[in-house]
Amino acid sequence: GAKIPVIVAGGVYTGGDIARMLYLGASGVQMATRFVATYECPAADQFKQAYLAAKEGDVRIIVSPVKKMLGRAINNPFLEKVRARTVAMECPFSCIKFCQIKDAGFCIARALFNAKAGDVDNGLIFAGANVHRVNKIVSVKELIAELVAGIRASPLELPSAV
Repeated sequence: GAKIPVIVAGGVYTGGDIARMLYLGASGVQMATRFVATYECPAADQFKQAYLAAKEGDVRIIVSPVKKMLGRAINNPFLEKVRARTVAMECPFSCIKFCQIKDAGFCIARALFNAKAGDVDNGLIFAGANVHRVNKIVSVKELIAELVAGIRASPLELPSAV
């Protein structure tokens, strides 16, 4: 039979985590939070600083206007406004066919644009559950070296392709 590749996403933070997922049969992993905290990430410095300032418990599950999908975001003044239903409801983009702005109470495109541009008080700061573990900005080269070292240090027997 055909082998379907499984890519694990969510909660993968260290090289040891990667090794564990490969050991369990994953074909690979997807990582985002760690790569936001790199010099090469094009997000504004204020966005990255929100990652550095995040503490355990700061991440909330939010309901997106896009098909009511769930996501994790760092609690901030924007999410407080969403909760209070005081965010301006206009959407200048009309970019997503399935956007349910009236139900969610905010335009996700505007919220993401604001945050990426550095207006984090009026933006949505998506982040993984482990964002509280981010404590410095590093280069992608440094991050990859750290992850590879963690994989190599794992006592788990990994598939031969690794």
